[in-house]
Amino acid sequence: MARVKRGTTTHARHKEMVKLGKTYRGRASTNFRIAIEKVEKALRYAYRDRKARKGEFRALWIQRINAGVREHGLTYARFINGLKRAGIALDRKQLSELAATEPVAFKALVDQAQKALKA
Repeated sequence: MARVKRGTTTHARHKEMVKLGKTYRGRASTNFRIAIEKVEKALRYAYRDRKARKGEFRALWIQRINAGVREHGLTYARFINGLKRAGIALDRKQLSELAATEPVAFKALVDQAQKALKA
């Protein structure tokens, strides 16, 4: 059976990894051994931070809602509880947008939440 040389495949793999690390500083942008470590680490960070970003946005939305609700003399937790009791199902992203851009509509939601809390 004929001998299989793997130079082409290896060269292509090395080239791809160095290409992914081309913006790094020093030998990480030119040397395969260092580039592979840096690229793998960067990919791990990217995977982790895609998950973390979702929590960061949720925290931001909650802060915006809390700021908007406190202008009307209510806390975030009581507001969310009032919305649930009133049967209003809006997610935090939509609520934060309303608080920032539509103060009149948000005020109406706060009023409904307060009524539901009193009842």
